[in-house]
Amino acid sequence: MSLLVRLLPFVLPIMSKWVSSHERRILRLGVPLSTGEMSDASRMGVEYPEKIRLMKVDHIPMLNGPLVKTAARFIPQISSNTVGLALRHGIYVRSKYWGNRGLVAHECVHTAQYERLGGISEFLRAYFTQCIEVGYPDAPLEQEAILRSSGLMNEQR
Repeated sequence: MSLLVRLLPFVLPIMSKWVSSHERRILRLGVPLSTGEMSDASRMGVEYPEKIRLMKVDHIPMLNGPLVKTAARFIPQISSNTVGLALRHGIYVRSKYWGNRGLVAHECVHTAQYERLGGISEFLRAYFTQCIEVGYPDAPLEQEAILRSSGLMNEQR
């Protein structure tokens, strides 16, 4: 077992709290999905698409701290330059990519995974374990999001 996988029990509570806090922010300040996005979210497997809110940001906020920064070196694709980030039912979308139907669909697959796996901690544990063990692009949860949303990736809403 890698050092990072062994560190996850210490990092996950911090990350879970951060995700929960940002989800609440997005749910309070974000916008609901359009009718078309609701349909896409359902097709991506989201059980409660009406709960989803989108929030436009210039950069994705990132969690700081030595343990989290160590983990982030092994998953460099997740950074403030990430184009979208699902935090259960709250989704950050970078301004430059606002209106990208495929991106929203991709993040909705991650929302469906949060729902299916039982919540924030469970999703984060599975997602980061996969990213550490097989790498971000090959992680099964990321591959599922890529494959399910692939037909919509270049479409605008």
